Amino acid sequence: MQFNIQPTLENEQVILYPLKEEDFEVLYQVASDPLVWEQHPNKDRWKRDVFQTFFDGALQSKGAFKIVHKETGEVMGSTRIYDYNPEDNSILIGYTFYGRKYWGKGLNQSVKKMMLDYLFQYVSAVHFHIGAQNIRSQIAISRLGAQKASEQEVAYFGEKPKLNFVYVIEKEQYSV
Repeated sequence: MQFNIQPTLENEQVILYPLKEEDFEVLYQVASDPLVWEQHPNKDRWKRDVFQTFFDGALQSKGAFKIVHKETGEVMGSTRIYDYNPEDNSILIGYTFYGRKYWGKGLNQSVKKMMLDYLFQYVSAVHFHIGAQNIRSQIAISRLGAQKASEQEVAYFGEKPKLNFVYVIEKEQYSV
């Protein structure tokens, strides 16, 4: 099945725009805060050169997004859709980060729900890579009904592999 893994998606709170090369500086302004990365697998992504590698991988994935707050127009962070698997009709969401001013406001849940609503038109399962130390994201994804399915070493673009937990939401269990 062919579908676009990098559409523009919009709801009442946010717009997800396909990530472009010219988005580096505005996204780096969000990413340059060390506290954004404290629970992520690579805690050094706040450094410009490390973030540049992360950003380059995002562009090459052809499934990365810039997350924009609809009311203010501010860039909030980024997320990705990647690794469509036709054998089990599944896809992954991951590499998500937000600026701290957007934490705890329900915006991540809003973004993930919008992505899931879109993806479940095409796939039967959505998986999430979440760093083993990223308790905040593990709690957030569990609130959407995801279940921990496995643990996996994930080789990030230009970085050493890190332990991730793999969470899954099956289309049949997903409630809109």
